[in-house]
Amino acid sequence: MSVSAPSSCRVAVIGAGAAGLFASIFAARKARGVVALDGAKTIGAKILVAGGGRCNVTHDVVDELQYAGSTRPAIRNVLRRFDVPQTVAFFASRGVALKREETGKLFPVTDEARTVLDALTGALREAGGLLVHPWRVASVRRVDEGFIIERDHARDGGSPATLTASKVILATGGMALPRTGSDGAGYAIARSLGHATTPLIVPALAPLVVEKGHWITSLSGLTLPTSLEVRLSSGKRVARYENSTLLTHFGLSGPAALDISRHLTHARTTDSGASLVVQWLPGSTRESVDAALLASPRAGVARTLTTLDLPERLARALCEACAIDPGATCASLHRTPRLALVDAVTQTRLPVTGDRGFTFAEATAGGVPLSEVDLATMESRVCPGLHLCGEILDVDGRVGGYNFQWAWSSGWIAGTSA
Repeated sequence: MSVSAPSSCRVAVIGAGAAGLFASIFAARKARGVVALDGAKTIGAKILVAGGGRCNVTHDVVDELQYAGSTRPAIRNVLRRFDVPQTVAFFASRGVALKREETGKLFPVTDEARTVLDALTGALREAGGLLVHPWRVASVRRVDEGFIIERDHARDGGSPATLTASKVILATGGMALPRTGSDGAGYAIARSLGHATTPLIVPALAPLVVEKGHWITSLSGLTLPTSLEVRLSSGKRVARYENSTLLTHFGLSGPAALDISRHLTHARTTDSGASLVVQWLPGSTRESVDAALLASPRAGVARTLTTLDLPERLARALCEACAIDPGATCASLHRTPRLALVDAVTQTRLPVTGDRGFTFAEATAGGVPLSEVDLATMESRVCPGLHLCGEILDVDGRVGGYNFQWAWSSGWIAGTSA
C-alpha cells in the first residue's frame, strides 16, 4: 500500500500483524492520518501460516476460561467488547464467510489464509489508512506533543527516518515464530515508555521434548486422544487438558500437548519436580483398566488393551516398557506387573526435558500486564497516548482460534479509542 512513511501522523500503529491491522482499520475508520508500520518485507506472515495455511480466525465459543496470563476478569472485559458474532460480521462484511468445524474452530470457507489477510489489508486501504513496510521501529520517545518514532534503518535496509505521532498503538506481538518477525522488540519499547513486563516470557503452544531415546519416540506419527496433566512434586494437579495428542520423534505435539506446555514451564520455575502425566485412555480409571485385564484371563495382554481402544502399537509399547510380553495371557500376569501396567496406561509420567522453543511455539506466555492498561480503551496507565493490543500483553489462549480472537478484541478497542 505504501513503501514510504509521512513525517507525521495522527495515529502510528507499530506492528501490522492481526492485532495491528485490526487496530489500524478501526482507527482509520474514525480519523484520518493513521499509519501502520511493520519491519517485515512480507506482511501477515503469521496469519498466512496459521491453521496449516487456512487461518483459524476464531472459535464458536470464546470466554476467559480459555486463556492464561493476566486475571480472567480483565480478559473477560476485553473479550466482551468485541465478541465472536462481531468478528464473524466483520469478515462477512469483507466478503469472507466463515465455517464451523466439528472442533468449534471457525475457518474461512475458502480454506485459504490469504483470504483473511486480503480482507484486512483491503479494509485498511478503503478506510484511508497507510501501511508502510519494511519500516522497522528502533525506538519510541514520548514528547510534549506526542511521540517521536525512529526507524531502525540498519536492520530493514531503508533510509534514516523519524515519524512524529499524536498517538501510538503498540501491536508488535510477542516472540513466537520469530521467522515471521516476532522477535520481542516490542517489550523493549514498552519498557522504555515506563511499562513493566512479566518476570517470565516463555513459549506457549509449543511442542514438548522428552528424553532422547524414550520409548514414545518410536511411536512417531501416532495420534490419539489423551488427557495430560501437570503435577507438582507434592502430587497436586495444576493443569489438565484432554484432547488429541501426536507422538513424534522428539516427544509430543497436537492440541493437548500445545495447550499444556506453558503450564509445565511455569510450574517448573517454582517446583523442579513438576512433571507431565499422560492418561492414555481418557475417562478410564485404574480400577476399570485392572478389571478389564482380570476379566480376560485367556486373552493376550496387548490384545486386551486394544479392546479398550488403545492403539496396538501403543499397547505393545506400554507392555514392553513394563517388561511384560505383549503376547502373554492376562492370567499369566502376577499382581505387581499387572498393576504396573495399569499405572502405565492411566498415569505415565513422561521425562519431558523442555519444549521446542519460540521457533516452533504458536504464542507467547507473558508480556505487559493488563493491570497497566485501561481496559476500556487499551490505553497505557503509565504513558498517556500509548495504547497496547494483541500478543504483547500478558494474555495467551489455547489452540483453536482464541489468540486471534484476543487480537481482534483488543485491537478493536485500541483502534477505536486511539
